Amino acid sequence: MKKILRNRTVLGIASIVLSLIICFGLTPLFNQAISEKVSVARVTENIQKGERITSKMIETVEIGGYNLPHTVLRQEENIIGSYALTELHTGDYILNSKISSKPLVNYEYLTDFDGSERAISVSIKSFAAGLSGKLEPGDIITVMASDFGDMRETVSPAELQYVEVLAVTAGTGLDTDEYEIDREAIEKDKELPVTVTLKATYEQAKLLAEMEAKGKIHVVFVYRGTKENADKFLDEQKLILSESIDEAQKDANEPDVTNQEDEVQGTSQEVGEQLEEDNDEE
Repeated sequence: MKKILRNRTVLGIASIVLSLIICFGLTPLFNQAISEKVSVARVTENIQKGERITSKMIETVEIGGYNLPHTVLRQEENIIGSYALTELHTGDYILNSKISSKPLVNYEYLTDFDGSERAISVSIKSFAAGLSGKLEPGDIITVMASDFGDMRETVSPAELQYVEVLAVTAGTGLDTDEYEIDREAIEKDKELPVTVTLKATYEQAKLLAEMEAKGKIHVVFVYRGTKENADKFLDEQKLILSESIDEAQKDANEPDVTNQEDEVQGTSQEVGEQLEEDNDEE
Protein backbone atom coordinates (compact mmCIF):
# COMPACT_ATOMS: atom_id res chain seq x y z
CA MET A 1 0.00 0.00 0.00
CA LYS A 2 2.80 2.39 0.92
CA LYS A 3 4.56 1.53 -2.36
CA ILE A 4 1.49 2.41 -4.36
CA LEU A 5 1.09 5.71 -2.53
CA ARG A 6 4.78 6.48 -3.01
CA ASN A 7 4.48 5.87 -6.79
CA ARG A 8 1.46 8.14 -6.97
CA THR A 9 3.29 10.84 -5.08
CA VAL A 10 6.26 10.62 -7.44
CA LEU A 11 3.97 10.79 -10.48
CA GLY A 12 2.12 13.74 -9.01
CA ILE A 13 5.32 15.64 -8.32
CA ALA A 14 6.60 14.85 -11.84
CA SER A 15 3.36 16.11 -13.36
CA ILE A 16 3.55 19.34 -11.40
CA VAL A 17 7.17 19.90 -12.45
CA LEU A 18 6.33 19.21 -16.07
CA SER A 19 3.40 21.64 -15.93
CA LEU A 20 5.65 24.32 -14.47
CA ILE A 21 8.21 23.78 -17.24
CA ILE A 22 5.50 24.09 -19.90
CA CYS A 23 3.88 27.15 -18.31
CA PHE A 24 7.02 29.10 -17.51
CA GLY A 25 9.41 27.73 -20.13
CA LEU A 26 7.89 26.54 -23.38
CA THR A 27 4.75 28.68 -23.43
CA PRO A 28 6.62 32.02 -23.32
CA LEU A 29 8.89 30.82 -26.12
CA PHE A 30 5.88 29.80 -28.20
CA ASN A 31 4.13 33.11 -27.54
CA GLN A 32 7.29 34.97 -28.46
CA ALA A 33 7.54 33.07 -31.76
CA ILE A 34 3.93 33.86 -32.59
CA SER A 35 4.23 37.54 -31.72
CA GLU A 36 7.52 38.03 -33.57
CA LYS A 37 7.09 40.50 -36.42
CA VAL A 38 8.81 40.47 -39.80
CA SER A 39 8.76 42.92 -42.70
CA VAL A 40 7.39 41.72 -46.04
CA ALA A 41 6.41 43.31 -49.35
CA ARG A 42 2.69 43.55 -50.14
CA VAL A 43 0.85 44.53 -53.33
CA THR A 44 -0.98 47.87 -53.16
CA GLU A 45 -2.74 47.72 -56.55
CA ASN A 46 -3.66 45.06 -59.08
CA ILE A 47 -0.73 44.01 -61.26
CA GLN A 48 -1.38 42.32 -64.62
CA LYS A 49 0.60 39.36 -65.90
CA GLY A 50 3.73 40.57 -67.68
CA GLU A 51 3.53 44.06 -66.14
CA ARG A 52 6.70 45.66 -64.79
CA ILE A 53 6.49 46.22 -61.03
CA THR A 54 7.19 49.76 -59.79
CA SER A 55 7.65 51.17 -56.28
CA LYS A 56 4.08 52.53 -56.16
CA MET A 57 2.66 49.04 -56.66
CA ILE A 58 4.08 47.57 -53.44
CA GLU A 59 4.63 48.52 -49.82
CA THR A 60 6.49 47.08 -46.85
CA VAL A 61 4.40 45.96 -43.87
CA GLU A 62 5.05 44.10 -40.62
CA ILE A 63 3.22 40.83 -40.00
CA GLY A 64 3.58 37.84 -37.72
CA GLY A 65 6.42 35.67 -38.87
CA TYR A 66 5.08 32.39 -37.48
CA ASN A 67 4.63 29.80 -40.25
CA LEU A 68 5.44 32.43 -42.90
CA PRO A 69 6.70 30.66 -46.07
CA HIS A 70 10.34 31.32 -46.82
CA THR A 71 9.40 32.06 -50.44
CA VAL A 72 7.64 35.31 -49.47
CA LEU A 73 9.83 38.22 -50.57
CA ARG A 74 10.64 40.77 -47.87
CA GLN A 75 12.80 43.41 -49.54
CA GLU A 76 11.33 45.87 -52.03
CA GLU A 77 14.63 46.16 -53.87
CA ASN A 78 14.31 42.48 -54.81
CA ILE A 79 10.95 43.15 -56.45
CA ILE A 80 10.99 46.60 -58.04
CA GLY A 81 11.82 46.36 -61.75
CA SER A 82 10.76 42.71 -61.99
CA TYR A 83 7.89 41.40 -64.13
CA ALA A 84 4.81 39.61 -62.86
CA LEU A 85 4.53 36.01 -64.05
CA THR A 86 0.89 35.92 -62.99
CA GLU A 87 -1.83 38.38 -62.05
CA LEU A 88 -1.32 39.86 -58.56
CA HIS A 89 -4.12 41.46 -56.53
CA THR A 90 -4.16 44.17 -53.90
CA GLY A 91 -3.12 42.71 -50.54
CA ASP A 92 -1.20 39.77 -52.01
CA TYR A 93 2.22 38.88 -50.67
CA ILE A 94 4.77 38.33 -53.43
CA LEU A 95 6.39 34.92 -53.81
CA ASN A 96 9.69 34.56 -55.66
CA SER A 97 7.97 32.12 -58.05
CA LYS A 98 5.54 34.84 -59.21
CA ILE A 99 8.06 37.32 -60.58
CA SER A 100 10.86 37.28 -63.13
CA SER A 101 13.78 39.58 -63.84
CA LYS A 102 13.13 39.19 -67.59
CA PRO A 103 10.10 40.57 -69.45
CA LEU A 104 7.56 38.07 -70.71
CA VAL A 105 7.48 37.38 -74.43
CA ASN A 106 4.10 37.54 -76.16
CA TYR A 107 3.20 34.15 -77.57
CA GLU A 108 6.22 32.52 -76.01
CA TYR A 109 5.31 29.20 -77.62
CA LEU A 110 6.68 30.60 -80.90
CA THR A 111 10.16 31.21 -79.48
CA ASP A 112 11.20 27.55 -79.25
CA PHE A 113 11.40 26.92 -83.01
CA ASP A 114 14.83 26.17 -84.49
CA GLY A 115 13.78 25.81 -88.15
CA SER A 116 13.11 22.08 -88.09
CA GLU A 117 9.39 22.54 -87.37
CA ARG A 118 6.63 24.92 -88.36
CA ALA A 119 3.60 26.57 -86.79
CA ILE A 120 0.41 26.76 -88.83
CA SER A 121 -3.11 27.95 -88.04
CA VAL A 122 -6.21 26.30 -89.46
CA SER A 123 -9.79 27.50 -89.31
CA ILE A 124 -12.45 26.11 -87.00
CA LYS A 125 -15.50 26.42 -89.21
CA SER A 126 -18.10 25.26 -86.70
CA PHE A 127 -18.56 24.97 -82.95
CA ALA A 128 -18.39 21.17 -83.07
CA ALA A 129 -15.35 21.10 -85.38
CA GLY A 130 -13.26 22.83 -82.69
CA LEU A 131 -14.22 20.44 -79.88
CA SER A 132 -16.91 22.84 -78.63
CA GLY A 133 -14.37 25.41 -77.43
CA LYS A 134 -12.64 23.02 -75.03
CA LEU A 135 -9.22 22.81 -76.67
CA GLU A 136 -6.22 24.03 -74.67
CA PRO A 137 -2.53 24.60 -75.50
CA GLY A 138 -0.54 21.40 -75.08
CA ASP A 139 -3.41 19.11 -76.08
CA ILE A 140 -2.66 16.27 -78.50
CA ILE A 141 -5.22 15.95 -81.29
CA THR A 142 -5.94 14.10 -84.53
CA VAL A 143 -6.80 16.25 -87.55
CA MET A 144 -9.50 15.15 -90.00
CA ALA A 145 -11.23 16.83 -92.93
CA SER A 146 -14.78 16.33 -94.16
CA ASP A 147 -16.14 17.20 -97.65
CA PHE A 148 -12.56 16.91 -98.88
CA GLY A 149 -11.78 17.22 -102.57
CA ASP A 150 -13.98 16.41 -105.58
CA MET A 151 -15.26 13.22 -103.96
CA ARG A 152 -16.30 15.16 -100.82
CA GLU A 153 -14.97 12.38 -98.64
CA THR A 154 -13.78 12.36 -95.03
CA VAL A 155 -10.03 11.87 -94.67
CA SER A 156 -7.80 11.23 -91.66
CA PRO A 157 -4.17 11.22 -92.86
CA ALA A 158 -1.69 9.06 -90.98
CA GLU A 159 0.65 12.08 -90.99
CA LEU A 160 -1.79 13.97 -88.73
CA GLN A 161 -2.74 11.37 -86.13
CA TYR A 162 -0.94 13.07 -83.23
CA VAL A 163 -0.42 16.83 -83.45
CA GLU A 164 0.33 19.29 -80.65
CA VAL A 165 -1.89 22.33 -80.10
CA LEU A 166 0.11 25.52 -79.60
CA ALA A 167 -2.77 27.97 -79.21
CA VAL A 168 -6.50 28.43 -79.64
CA THR A 169 -7.43 31.90 -80.89
CA ALA A 170 -10.70 33.82 -80.85
CA GLY A 171 -11.95 36.27 -83.45
CA THR A 172 -10.45 39.16 -81.47
CA GLY A 173 -6.96 37.83 -82.18
CA LEU A 174 -6.47 36.92 -78.53
CA ASP A 175 -5.55 33.38 -77.56
CA THR A 176 -8.26 31.95 -75.34
CA ASP A 177 -5.97 31.76 -72.29
CA GLU A 178 -5.31 35.51 -72.59
CA TYR A 179 -8.89 36.24 -71.55
CA GLU A 180 -7.83 35.38 -68.02
CA ILE A 181 -5.80 38.60 -67.87
CA ASP A 182 -7.79 40.78 -70.27
CA ARG A 183 -10.61 42.31 -68.25
CA GLU A 184 -11.97 44.27 -71.20
CA ALA A 185 -12.34 41.08 -73.23
CA ILE A 186 -14.16 39.42 -70.35
CA GLU A 187 -16.59 42.33 -70.13
CA LYS A 188 -17.36 42.00 -73.84
CA ASP A 189 -18.11 38.29 -73.36
CA LYS A 190 -15.55 35.66 -74.16
CA GLU A 191 -15.62 34.81 -77.85
CA LEU A 192 -15.45 31.29 -79.16
CA PRO A 193 -12.23 30.17 -80.90
CA VAL A 194 -12.03 30.52 -84.67
CA THR A 195 -8.55 29.10 -85.34
CA VAL A 196 -6.22 26.57 -83.79
CA THR A 197 -2.44 26.87 -84.17
CA LEU A 198 -0.54 23.60 -84.47
CA LYS A 199 3.10 22.54 -84.36
CA ALA A 200 3.95 20.66 -87.55
CA THR A 201 6.70 19.54 -89.87
CA TYR A 202 6.95 21.09 -93.32
CA GLU A 203 5.18 18.08 -94.85
CA GLN A 204 2.39 18.24 -92.26
CA ALA A 205 1.98 21.98 -92.85
CA LYS A 206 1.53 21.42 -96.59
CA LEU A 207 -1.08 18.75 -95.91
CA LEU A 208 -2.94 20.98 -93.44
CA ALA A 209 -2.97 23.85 -95.94
CA GLU A 210 -4.46 21.53 -98.56
CA MET A 211 -7.10 20.26 -96.12
CA GLU A 212 -7.94 23.85 -95.18
CA ALA A 213 -8.45 24.77 -98.85
CA LYS A 214 -10.30 21.65 -100.00
CA GLY A 215 -12.34 20.58 -96.98
CA LYS A 216 -13.66 21.33 -93.51
CA ILE A 217 -11.16 20.61 -90.78
CA HIS A 218 -12.24 18.82 -87.59
CA VAL A 219 -10.07 18.25 -84.53
CA VAL A 220 -10.39 15.02 -82.54
CA PHE A 221 -9.17 15.08 -78.95
CA VAL A 222 -6.51 12.50 -78.06
CA TYR A 223 -4.67 13.45 -74.86
CA ARG A 224 -4.24 16.14 -72.21
CA GLY A 225 -1.80 15.67 -69.37
CA THR A 226 1.91 15.53 -68.57
CA LYS A 227 4.48 16.58 -71.14
CA GLU A 228 6.20 13.22 -70.74
CA ASN A 229 3.12 11.32 -71.90
CA ALA A 230 2.34 13.89 -74.61
CA ASP A 231 5.84 13.39 -76.03
CA LYS A 232 5.13 9.67 -76.38
CA PHE A 233 2.33 10.45 -78.85
CA LEU A 234 4.53 12.94 -80.71
CA ASP A 235 7.37 10.39 -80.91
CA GLU A 236 4.92 7.87 -82.40
CA GLN A 237 3.91 10.48 -84.99
CA LYS A 238 7.57 11.10 -85.87
CA LEU A 239 7.96 7.37 -86.48
CA ILE A 240 4.92 7.38 -88.81
CA LEU A 241 6.33 10.36 -90.72
CA SER A 242 9.73 8.71 -91.01
CA GLU A 243 8.19 5.53 -92.44
CA SER A 244 6.11 7.59 -94.88
CA ILE A 245 9.21 9.42 -96.12
CA ASP A 246 11.12 6.14 -96.52
CA GLU A 247 8.30 4.67 -98.62
CA ALA A 248 8.18 7.77 -100.81
CA GLN A 249 11.93 7.60 -101.41
CA LYS A 250 11.70 3.89 -102.17
CA ASP A 251 9.00 4.52 -104.77
CA ALA A 252 11.06 7.30 -106.29
CA ASN A 253 14.13 5.05 -106.61
CA GLU A 254 12.32 2.09 -108.22
CA PRO A 255 13.08 1.85 -111.96
CA ASP A 256 10.25 2.52 -114.38
CA VAL A 257 9.89 -0.86 -116.18
CA THR A 258 7.61 0.55 -118.88
CA ASN A 259 10.08 3.25 -119.82
CA GLN A 260 12.92 0.73 -119.86
CA GLU A 261 10.98 -1.52 -122.26
CA ASP A 262 10.27 1.43 -124.55
CA GLU A 263 13.95 2.34 -124.52
CA VAL A 264 14.96 -1.25 -125.38
CA GLN A 265 12.43 -1.37 -128.22
CA GLY A 266 13.65 1.98 -129.51
CA THR A 267 17.26 0.84 -129.44
CA SER A 268 16.40 -2.43 -131.26
CA GLN A 269 14.57 -0.50 -133.93
CA GLU A 270 17.53 1.85 -134.44
CA VAL A 271 19.92 -1.11 -134.73
CA GLY A 272 17.63 -2.78 -137.29
CA GLU A 273 17.42 0.37 -139.39
CA GLN A 274 21.20 0.74 -139.31
CA LEU A 275 21.68 -2.86 -140.52
CA GLU A 276 19.26 -2.30 -143.42
CA GLU A 277 21.18 0.81 -144.48
CA ASP A 278 24.48 -1.15 -144.44
CA ASN A 279 22.97 -3.93 -146.60
CA ASP A 280 21.69 -1.41 -149.16
CA GLU A 281 25.10 0.14 -149.47
CA GLU A 282 26.67 -3.27 -150.16
